[in-house]
Amino acid sequence: QWDSEEPVPRAELLSGVAGTRGLLCLLSDRIDREVLDAAGPDLKVISTLSVGFDHLALDEIKKRGIRVGYTPDVLTDATAELSVALLLSACRRLPEAAEQVKSGGWTTWKPLWMCGYGLSDSTVGIIGLGRIGQAVARRLKPFGVRKFLYTGSGPKPESAAEFGAEFVPLTRLAEESDFVVVTCALTPATQGMCNKDFFGRMKKTSVFVNTSRGAVVNQEDLYNALASGQIAAAGLDVTTPEPLPTDHPLLSLKNCVILPHIGSATYATRSTMAVLAANNLLAGLRGEPMPHELKL
Repeated sequence: QWDSEEPVPRAELLSGVAGTRGLLCLLSDRIDREVLDAAGPDLKVISTLSVGFDHLALDEIKKRGIRVGYTPDVLTDATAELSVALLLSACRRLPEAAEQVKSGGWTTWKPLWMCGYGLSDSTVGIIGLGRIGQAVARRLKPFGVRKFLYTGSGPKPESAAEFGAEFVPLTRLAEESDFVVVTCALTPATQGMCNKDFFGRMKKTSVFVNTSRGAVVNQEDLYNALASGQIAAAGLDVTTPEPLPTDHPLLSLKNCVILPHIGSATYATRSTMAVLAANNLLAGLRGEPMPHELKL
C-alpha cells in the first residue's frame, strides 16, 4: 500500500506488486509489461480509479487473462460541468479579466475592453459523443447553441437525436464550429488528432476546449495557433506532460486557460469513484461480475 498523494516511485511499485492477486491503481501509474512481469502469474484483476485507461497496457493485460475494472458514468456529470466552466472561462476571458481587477488594469468602462465570444446562436463541435460528450451537449443546449456537430469512430444516431447533432468528418467540424470540445478517449487513432492542419481549418474566432487526454492535442501546434491569432482561445484540463512545466510556452499566453486535470474533482464524485474502484477489485478477486468491467 502506497500511502501518499504523490505517485508511487517506479521501483517501489515494482517491488510492492510482486506476488499480488489484485492491483488498485491511479491514472498516474503506468501499468505496462514490466509491472505485470513483476507482479507475476497470480495477478488476476486490475482496478483503476479512472474512466480513462490509456495508462494500462491492455494488449498485454488481455494476453494474460487479467480482468480490468474502471469508473465510467460516476464522473460524467462532474467532468461535463468542468468542461462547460472551462469553455466559458476561455471564451469570456474570465481569468484574464480577474487579473485586470487585481493588477489595476480596470480603469473605466470601455466598449470593447475584455470582449469575448458567446454561445448564443453558435455552432458547437464535439469530438467524441460518448457519455461525457453527450453530457456537455446537454448542458450547452440551453445557452442557445444553434447547431451541434460531432465526430468519432462512427455515427451515433440514438445519442445525437437529443441534440439534433450532425455526424461530420473532423475537417468539417474544425471548419464550421465556433466552439470545439474534445471528450474522446485517447487511442492510437486520436493521438495528436488536433494538430496544425486541424487548427489551420478553424475560424479565427473559434475557441478550443480539451477535457479528454493531453496527447490528443499537438501542443506545439496549439501554441502556434493561439500565439498567431489563428484561433481565439483555448481551455485545457489535460496536458502532456502532467503536471505541465511552469515554464511551458502555453502558460505565457493570455488566451489559454489551463487547469490541473480537475475534471472529476468534486468531493462526491471522487468518493463515489473510490468506492466503485474498491468494489470492482473485490468482485474481481471473488471471480464475480464487476460493477464496471472493461471488456477486453
